[in-house]
Amino acid sequence: MALPIPPKTAAKPPHALSAAEALTPLIEATYTSPAIHCYVNGHRTVIDSPNPHWTLLDYIRAQPHLKGTKLGCGEGGCGACTIVLQAPDTSSGKRRIKHRAVNACLFPLVGVDGKHVITVEGIGSVAKPHALQERITKLHGSQCGFCTPGIVMSLYAMVRNAYDPETKRFSLSARDIELEGHLDGNLCRCTGYKPILNAAKTFIVEDLKGQLTEAEEKAEDGKLAREVVGLARNGCEGLPKVSCGRVGGCCRDAPSESDSENKSSTSTPPTEPSMTSTDDQVSAIVDTKKYPVVDSLVSGASYADPLKSKESAGAAQETKTATSLEAPVAGSKHGVPLIQFQEYAPDAELIFPSALWKYELQPLCYGNDKKIWFRPTNLEQLLELKDAYPSVKLVGGASEIQVEVRFKNSDFAVSAYVSDIPELKHTKLPTDTELENAKELVLAANTPLTEIEALCRQVYAKLGKRAIVLEALRKQLRYFAGRQIRNVASLAGNIATASPISDANPVLLAAGATLEVVSKSEGSVDLPISSFFVAYRTTTLPPDAVLSRVRIPLPAPGVREVLKAYKQAKRKDDDIAIVTAAFRIRLDSEGVVEDACLVYGGMAPTTKVSPKTQEALVGRRWFHSETLNAGLSALLQDYDLPYGVPGGMADYRKTLTLSFFFRFWHESAAELGLGEVDNQAIDEIHRAISTGTRDDYNPFEQRVVGKQIAHLSALKQCTGEAEYIDDIPRFEQELFGGLVLSSKAHANLVSVDWEPALAMPGAVGYIDKNSLPEGQNIWGSIKKDEPFFADGKVSHHGQVIGMVYGETALQAQAAAKAVKIEYEVLPAILTIDEAIEARSYFQHDKLLRKGLAITDEMDEAWAQCDRIFEGQTRMGGQEHFYLETNAALVIPSGEDGCMEVWSSTQNTMETQEFVSAVTGVPSNRINARVKRLGGGFGGKESRSVPFACYLAIAAKKEKRPMRLMLNRDEDMLLSGQRHPVQARWRVGVSKEGKLIALDADVYDNAGFSQDMSGAVMDRCITHFDNVYECPNVFLRGHVCKTNIHSNTAYRGFGAPQGMYFSETIMYNIAEGLGMDIDELRWKNLYKIGEHTPFLQKIDEDWHIPLLLEQLGRSSHYEKRKAAVAEFNAKNRWKKRGISLIPTKFGLSFATALHLNQASAYIKIYADGSVLLHHGGTEMGQGLYTKMCQIAAQELGTPLDAIFTQDSQTYQIANASPTAASSGSDLNGMAVKDACDQLNERLQPYREKLSKDATLKEIAHAAYLDRVNLAANGFWKMPRVGFTWGNYDIETVKPMYYYFTQGAGCSEVEVDLLTGDHTVLRTDLMMDVGNSINPAIDYGQIEGAFVQGQGLFTIEETLWTRNGELFTRGPGTYKIPGFSDIPQVFNVSLLRHDNDGKPLNWNHLRSVQSSKGIGEPPLFLGSTVFFALREAVKAARKMNGTRIEEGTEEGKWKLDSPATAERLRLAVGDDLVRRAKVKRNKGETNFLVAVA
Repeated sequence: MALPIPPKTAAKPPHALSAAEALTPLIEATYTSPAIHCYVNGHRTVIDSPNPHWTLLDYIRAQPHLKGTKLGCGEGGCGACTIVLQAPDTSSGKRRIKHRAVNACLFPLVGVDGKHVITVEGIGSVAKPHALQERITKLHGSQCGFCTPGIVMSLYAMVRNAYDPETKRFSLSARDIELEGHLDGNLCRCTGYKPILNAAKTFIVEDLKGQLTEAEEKAEDGKLAREVVGLARNGCEGLPKVSCGRVGGCCRDAPSESDSENKSSTSTPPTEPSMTSTDDQVSAIVDTKKYPVVDSLVSGASYADPLKSKESAGAAQETKTATSLEAPVAGSKHGVPLIQFQEYAPDAELIFPSALWKYELQPLCYGNDKKIWFRPTNLEQLLELKDAYPSVKLVGGASEIQVEVRFKNSDFAVSAYVSDIPELKHTKLPTDTELENAKELVLAANTPLTEIEALCRQVYAKLGKRAIVLEALRKQLRYFAGRQIRNVASLAGNIATASPISDANPVLLAAGATLEVVSKSEGSVDLPISSFFVAYRTTTLPPDAVLSRVRIPLPAPGVREVLKAYKQAKRKDDDIAIVTAAFRIRLDSEGVVEDACLVYGGMAPTTKVSPKTQEALVGRRWFHSETLNAGLSALLQDYDLPYGVPGGMADYRKTLTLSFFFRFWHESAAELGLGEVDNQAIDEIHRAISTGTRDDYNPFEQRVVGKQIAHLSALKQCTGEAEYIDDIPRFEQELFGGLVLSSKAHANLVSVDWEPALAMPGAVGYIDKNSLPEGQNIWGSIKKDEPFFADGKVSHHGQVIGMVYGETALQAQAAAKAVKIEYEVLPAILTIDEAIEARSYFQHDKLLRKGLAITDEMDEAWAQCDRIFEGQTRMGGQEHFYLETNAALVIPSGEDGCMEVWSSTQNTMETQEFVSAVTGVPSNRINARVKRLGGGFGGKESRSVPFACYLAIAAKKEKRPMRLMLNRDEDMLLSGQRHPVQARWRVGVSKEGKLIALDADVYDNAGFSQDMSGAVMDRCITHFDNVYECPNVFLRGHVCKTNIHSNTAYRGFGAPQGMYFSETIMYNIAEGLGMDIDELRWKNLYKIGEHTPFLQKIDEDWHIPLLLEQLGRSSHYEKRKAAVAEFNAKNRWKKRGISLIPTKFGLSFATALHLNQASAYIKIYADGSVLLHHGGTEMGQGLYTKMCQIAAQELGTPLDAIFTQDSQTYQIANASPTAASSGSDLNGMAVKDACDQLNERLQPYREKLSKDATLKEIAHAAYLDRVNLAANGFWKMPRVGFTWGNYDIETVKPMYYYFTQGAGCSEVEVDLLTGDHTVLRTDLMMDVGNSINPAIDYGQIEGAFVQGQGLFTIEETLWTRNGELFTRGPGTYKIPGFSDIPQVFNVSLLRHDNDGKPLNWNHLRSVQSSKGIGEPPLFLGSTVFFALREAVKAARKMNGTRIEEGTEEGKWKLDSPATAERLRLAVGDDLVRRAKVKRNKGETNFLVAVA
């Protein structure tokens, strides 16, 4: 790293030492070892001179057979990379083991020295799974499985830390699992979280032999959790004479007989659901056995000996091998599943390596000429390092630094890992006597935040209100980031980073904390935190100094002082603050303010005190309304944000400053006992422990079909053995791609210089528009209008200009960033409104006409209306956020131009076709393959295609394998999202509320290319009716062309947007007429024989009235609706809302008639095993499992005899994409067709041998008679064939094969001061016909609902004004987490009519009379939105503001998503009015929502 030394002259002063000059003497004297010594899954490991750019995840994934730890986001926000670090814990004075769940994607590799790294593979395997892995599998907690290993490891750390080796007890409860933040750093996009929580809770009950009891509540807290009794094992010799803290007991533990109870608390009572009872629902029967029973009808196939050695008739009875399901079912009892688990064996847990007890840390140093790492082991070494080279970057948990490296291209050439320095990380808790007399609490600055959190809780419990500052700090830390980050992050990092939205800094500033910094030159120096932050991310910390301790003052006994902290974010758990605050007030004996300190984050470039407000408060009597008003007025002077303030949300942020102070005034008055205050103004939203039911009774269960069989890959997913694209072992000479992306939204490309990239280490070559055959730089799913590579112009931020490929992924990515590009910037169109104004559209001439609209006589329809309502409604987009980003691997064969193309795609045919086009070979030489996707949701139906093509072009050019896996931000830039849509509508009704006429223009934001935007618009307007009959309808769809990424398919494919508009219109009508919304719905429901706007007849399958009635009854809707009204009448600062909404979703590929077909290929081998291929892809929805169940049912064999290897174009040609919820319908019928052919051929042998003959016997006999044991199945969907423009009700064909229907009921509570909310309860009921696998269908329902809940509430996509996508990672884009799901979450399936008679779905002519279920439940997430709307409406009524929607002055509008910002501002109270930001001429918002 040394720079050349310039010539010296006598006049030249001494130059500053280079890094090499400064650090070489230190390295030679102190840092003599480059080797990291650790254990990985019990195996001693030495990592000598590793790549200094590697994180722990990079190292783990470079090892063979350790692919279970996944890269999901690269910024510690999703938890897919979670592993557990085991290390000695000597801080308590006892020799204990600490288990820390950490994000391997952030954690510095150097930090594992002296520790035991445990990955998901280390705790269990398919052959011998850990109890947690088995429970999540059998209780259906894994769908796509990409997130599952991380969730398993977070739970594993929690369980092992809960064990006390002295008492042999587990201090563990349902509260710990759900409310203490152990899972807040893990995300799942598939399951809806409920089955994962259920698996974790039952693990405590069944495996740890404890009980979850919800007993008396603490006044300040909530649930009393009984501590769980643990199992202990003794034995084992030759191990260290100390407990290792292993779950279930270490062999060195002494027996104990004591019991204990443990209570834990939060700051305010949890928000409880108003009612939790449900109608009788039957749940699965769960049990634990030493040897679980296996249902032999489903699992346990045996296979015949090789035929070539024995052709005798009896050979088929002999067995060469046998199989069983990895997670077999135990059977069922009268249609109720039996689930049995293997008994937990706690003595099988990994033992902490004894060698690590004796391991002494040595100073480490390793690196190369670009980057170097140091690991000092004591403070003296660190200070020497800082003195020699002040620019060294100090790294603890790397939660901030690694994000800067990965996403901001920061290059910290010299880094030092400081988390192993005892003087900086060990905080000693004072004795009780010392605490009583303490004037301050001293914290070691690098103590992990998890430990600070626990320490604050302990001291607060002992000192009470004297330590109220610590309770405020604990509260802020609890909601800071995820548990994995809190386990490694520190106060030092929070303080030194100087983020203006820091959670901890306002508390420390309000408390008047002192920072103790130490340097070699100055020794120890005190810095008051009040003057520490001087500018944006700039402090007074001397360059050579280290932050060593934080001293927090404690008030003397008897002092009347209160300190409270507040935070508001987009999501409660694991989210950065929008505004954060801490307030301290000290009163004299008369209640007059002696001292005040009000500190805010998120309101200025630094954490900021409020001088004018503090001055206004001092000397006033605190408990007086004039003081409150003076404080509010002064805050508006302290924080006068401009409209276009960076970060946006000016109105909301100003409102929050007032709301927080308003809450503090009330809370402090209550705390000091100054008088009566409204507790509703004090209490924040807090959850209770979630509960919920599934109705597991299935009267239609068959031998295999209809049984709740676990996803066939679930156990592999739980143990990390399931292989995804990037887990495929590396090939010889393999290269990696790095994409070159546009940094402008709309610009001409002036020049592109590849030379700097090719000069980078490891770079091999590049491809761009010139690398394709002439005329082939174009693709598109429906219309080919999108270039693979930008050609002369870029049309969206992030558009692909080319791809550099290199020897490693990191080298390829670095080289791609080195490409120099010059632009000529052009004006960009971002929003629908801008597109309408510029008339920027793609051609789209699809209309729907019904009634008088067919003959252009809508004026006559309007004349019949008593009331007409008009509106403009917007709905934002949604990022897919599948956990596995797009990935591909291309392996050229070396002859005939053949290629194996592995792609994380829902669409093998389109992948094959376009790879064929760009490589110039026919499709029969391209085998597109995929085994499983880590989630898809439509995002990999078309947008996965280009990545496979890029690799194919490069593979052909270099004749070497090519691999690419997108980073999360690249994926979000490139893959598109759900279409933002806007509707401008007009509706007419009679005075009784009957719909008469509907007219609407509907616009979707397609982005820069068409992709499937036209088809999405088609489905949107064909679902604009939802479930309501309107005799006269005219709907027009428009597809807007803009300069954002190309939006694409997403679960629901336009239908949720259409139904959202429908329900919004219904609410507007109800409010305009003063009519109850439910009465209006019932008046307008379709009846059998009526027709939709696309003239499809409502037939005998119409079950919406049944669903509404049965769900209304089981959810006690009317009773709860009245209770909500009563609650709202009594509460000023909290409001509740409830809604019951139906949905219908059309099943088929609509007018893409050619896609409504499927093929399957079944081969029965002579030993009785069956190989099944079909055109569907497995992305977590359980398609492979369902198809195998159908084949096993039809062929009369156990399920484990059926095997599906993968989906590939060499087995199934011309496969339709797995989309439109039709995967089971299409492929299932094709599988059945193949089975029917085989059964027809095998029927004579069944008759000849016996009805009990096994498939291996039948296949044996048939083979000897030369019967073909392979069959191609095919099915095309009948009836459908709608043609646009045909308005003849007699000749028009149906657009959809049938409708999947459902209803949902949700109740919410909103904090009117912040806009925060919780879902108290949700009840869902779906009509899925005869379910092929109810467990999988329930998983789809719950997962789709939570995804829909996110769509309509917290998931907001935003762009900057220059067209850059702002929300492109978990840091800025929030999907629902574990604590966002309904507190009570009940799901059931429609089984019978209102008289209890079983329903029949034979008229469907679908496979097993089932219905598609992947997409239909998603819209029911809108029940949360509309319940929130009702709550806000109640608040507006209370505030005396108008409740009619509109854009005119005084009216209100709540568009989707209903974020905390939109909810708070819609309340329309005095605080909102006072905080209103004036918009000056020409000012624009910092961020743009493009709907």
